[in-house]
Amino acid sequence: MNIGALSLQDINVAGKLRLRPASKSPLRRELVQLTLPILVETLLVMTLGAVDTFMLSRHSDISVAAVGLANQVLTFCFLVFEVINLGTSVLCSQYLGARLRERMETVVGVSLVVNLVFGLAISLGLLLFSRPVLQWMGLEGAALAEGSGYMRIVGAGAFVQALAMTLSAALRSNNHAVYPMLVILVVNVLNIAGNYAFIFGELGAPKLGVNGAAISTVVSRSIAMAVLFVIVFRTTVSRFPTHIFRRFPVQEFRNLMKIGLPSAGEAMSYSCSQLVIAYFITSLGMEALAARTYCVNIIMYGYLFCISISHAGAISIGHLVGAEKWHGAYVLGRFLLRVAVSITLGFSLLLALGGTWIMTTLTSNPEIIALGTAILWIDVVLEVGRPTNILFVNTLQSAGDVNYPFYVGLIFMWSIAVVGAYLCGITAGYGILGMWWMFTLDENVRGIVFMRRWRSKRWMHKGFTMTAA
Repeated sequence: MNIGALSLQDINVAGKLRLRPASKSPLRRELVQLTLPILVETLLVMTLGAVDTFMLSRHSDISVAAVGLANQVLTFCFLVFEVINLGTSVLCSQYLGARLRERMETVVGVSLVVNLVFGLAISLGLLLFSRPVLQWMGLEGAALAEGSGYMRIVGAGAFVQALAMTLSAALRSNNHAVYPMLVILVVNVLNIAGNYAFIFGELGAPKLGVNGAAISTVVSRSIAMAVLFVIVFRTTVSRFPTHIFRRFPVQEFRNLMKIGLPSAGEAMSYSCSQLVIAYFITSLGMEALAARTYCVNIIMYGYLFCISISHAGAISIGHLVGAEKWHGAYVLGRFLLRVAVSITLGFSLLLALGGTWIMTTLTSNPEIIALGTAILWIDVVLEVGRPTNILFVNTLQSAGDVNYPFYVGLIFMWSIAVVGAYLCGITAGYGILGMWWMFTLDENVRGIVFMRRWRSKRWMHKGFTMTAA
């Protein structure tokens, strides 16, 4: 059932969300149907990265540090695809809310074609420039060789990831979030088996170390893309909109870019800031870089639920905006904030309490263990602001207010997280722990700014269905 069917009974006279039992509330039913599959999918995606890190930790801490930095660069490059994917998600959600299915199918077709072109260009760039980029980032010797080899192999399959991400966005926007979840489950199984075989030379496979992990990743993603392609054209799109090759839908492309450029710009700004920060941390030594890599993989599980409910909530708010139910969207956003913050804080506290044990399962290096344990405790304070940011960046974008998150991220991430981290961590000599306190300040300041924006209601009436005549 479409969330556009939100009943006034779901909102009390005080303007607060009052969820009835799932069997009676279209809102609650759709949130559950979206959140649970996205939660599992996100968990599986995180597990995919964590498995790589854990298995490589049995190979060497240098491998973990090298692959961690390589993945930082890859993540930044893959954010180019989000220019189109974010636009796809917002437009599909709003068009479905406005009952404009044909326009939705056209958007999916345009998105696939454009992201294929982007993906092939990124694949070529990563094949040619992986080593120089990592060298510039501060890697050398064995770490450089392993990191560049990993990045070339995974980068060669960038176009596969571009298509898979677009297909998943289309499915989730159409309330078919369960399919990407199931596909990722299969990918995880294949990746674990592939890692075991190719990293360590088991099951008759050659022992390839870091390159083996990269090969396993690319093969798994390729299978996922093929399966998702079949599912989309059996459940979401009746047939590929070939008319886009005869007369390209310029207006839809403009809408995609209008949404995607600032939305992806916010994500790219964040990722670029993380690359600069990674460069700072590399200068502190391999122990600091390895500690960061381990902690990033651990901490992600703390805000797992927040990511899931934010994506689900953004889709639901997009449907409400498409149906011009502005107050329902506003109240839903406030409700999601309370849930996201409380659950994220609880999980981050559990991770901090078990920090020493978790770190000792990953490495025997006492310096890395000590740094990692301290970071996990600092992160508890950080997780007050992070879920607020994640939620409102997603909901503001889904409502059509795409420029504001970009400007806020650009100003605060670079002034506090980057400059502050350098001054506190490098100049003042507080190292990676000083940097993490600056990250904490950045997340909480941005959280306050975004919360004020949502409460101001200035994001209302910025949807795209009004122009979709």
